[in-house]
Amino acid sequence: MKKFDTYIFDLDGTLLNTLDDLATSCNFALQEFGMPLRTTEEVRRFVGNGVRKLMERAVPAGTSDAVFENVLSVFRDHYMQHQLDTTAPYPGVMSLLAELRRQGAGMAVVSNKFYDATQSLCQHFFGGFIDVAIGERATIRRKPAPDTVNEALRQLGARRETAVYVGDSDVDIETARRAEMPCISVLWGFRSREFLLEHGASTLIAHPMDLLDV
Repeated sequence: MKKFDTYIFDLDGTLLNTLDDLATSCNFALQEFGMPLRTTEEVRRFVGNGVRKLMERAVPAGTSDAVFENVLSVFRDHYMQHQLDTTAPYPGVMSLLAELRRQGAGMAVVSNKFYDATQSLCQHFFGGFIDVAIGERATIRRKPAPDTVNEALRQLGARRETAVYVGDSDVDIETARRAEMPCISVLWGFRSREFLLEHGASTLIAHPMDLLDV
C-alpha cells in the first residue's frame, strides 16, 4: 500500500459545504440587475471552474460584457460579506484534518475560488491544519491546469511521489491527472457517484475518515 504524506484538497464540495452561500450571492447579484434567479441545483452544476465561470453560466445568454462585469462585482462583494452565513465543514472533515496533522502530514488547499475568499475561509475554519491555501489569481492558471497543485507542493516542500489530490469534481480528476498525482474523489460533494465515474474517477470515498484507509 502506498503511503501518502501530503494531501492537496479542493475546497468547495470537498472540505466545505459552500453551496447555499454561493447560491444566495449568485441570486442577489442576478436580482440586482433584474435577471432570472437560479435554483440551488443549477448553482451546484455551475460551480467548479471559479466564480467568473459560475456567473457566466448564471446570467442570461446575450448579457453584455459591461453588464456582466457589474453582476460579477456585486456577486463578489456580497459573497465576501456573507460567505460564513451557512458554510461549514462537512461532517468528519475536522476529525480527518486533526488525525492527518497528528500523523505529521502536510496539507494544502487549491481552489478555483477567488483568492481572498479562499484565504479567509481556510483561515477561519482550518487555520490550525492547512499549511498552504491557494485561490484563483491572475498570476497563476486555475484548475484543471496543474499550476496551483505544483505551487502547493513547492510551498510545502513536498514530494509529488508521496502526495495525493482529494476533490469532488471532474475538474479535480483532470487536475490530478495533469499534475501526475493520484486522485481520491469524495461522494459527499457537488457531484454524484455516476458523474464522477463517467469522468474517470478511480478511487471514491463516502466519508472523510475513509481517506485514512486508502
